[in-house]
Amino acid sequence: MTVPVFRFAPSPNGHLHLGHAYSALLNRQMASETGGRLLLRMEDIDRERCTPELERSMLEDLYWIGFEWEQPVRRQSEHFAVYRQALDRLIGMDLVYPAFLSRGGIKHQIEKLGGNQSSWPRDPDGALLYPPTDRQLSTRERERRIGEGEPFSWRLNMDRVLEQIGEALFWSETAPEKHIVEARPRDWGDVIIARKDMPTSYHLSVVIDDALQGITHVVRGKDLFHATSVHRLLQRIFDIEPPVYHHHALILDYDGEKLSKSRKDTSLRSLRQEGVTRQEIHALVGL
Repeated sequence: MTVPVFRFAPSPNGHLHLGHAYSALLNRQMASETGGRLLLRMEDIDRERCTPELERSMLEDLYWIGFEWEQPVRRQSEHFAVYRQALDRLIGMDLVYPAFLSRGGIKHQIEKLGGNQSSWPRDPDGALLYPPTDRQLSTRERERRIGEGEPFSWRLNMDRVLEQIGEALFWSETAPEKHIVEARPRDWGDVIIARKDMPTSYHLSVVIDDALQGITHVVRGKDLFHATSVHRLLQRIFDIEPPVYHHHALILDYDGEKLSKSRKDTSLRSLRQEGVTRQEIHALVGL
């Protein structure tokens, strides 16, 4: 019988808040109920915003709320070579292309194509879908622009990938109850997979890490529900068995908005300094 494997995977680019506490403790609870393992991963590919000081603060907060995990902690910043191998596979399969447009360039290109921002399709996060211009560049033109040092990202050629797969994709979801969800990767258009100076993205690294760590259950906030469609697509490309997903409700602020790492009043560090106890944190998040 396969032992369930759970993981909590924060980004050390700010202080943990009550929403993180809920997600971490829910992972702990579900791992305990199923006799599973519990891992901790630092998703720190953004080396400018993610710092050792913030990671140490996160570890202190996690110890404080009673979250315990297996050692060692996996840090994504230590595995760029692994992600580069995955990116090279996508390049070799001709499923990605160098995309040169900045955010401003995307808007300008949309206007050149006769569209406007109000009617142009957007991804589930609200960003304008990438126009098809760079797909159509010749290999010579791409090499010239890269050779001249022009900034670019690697984007997935969504039409080509879906044409090759030729089948619908699904995942198993357990929130609020167990059911099957059909993935909708096309909603994301030609999503970014890696950047010139960083051979990965959140989507690529999380899929590769979950596979390498043998994660069987992904428990995370419902704000990442739609991103699972991209992850399911990458799993199919790399022939990875998908985990079971549980996208839990978010803890919101007084205005009904998602909690932010920039808000000090809900950070675990601030609450701890104010004398709030571990038990009170558990009560606040309902666990």
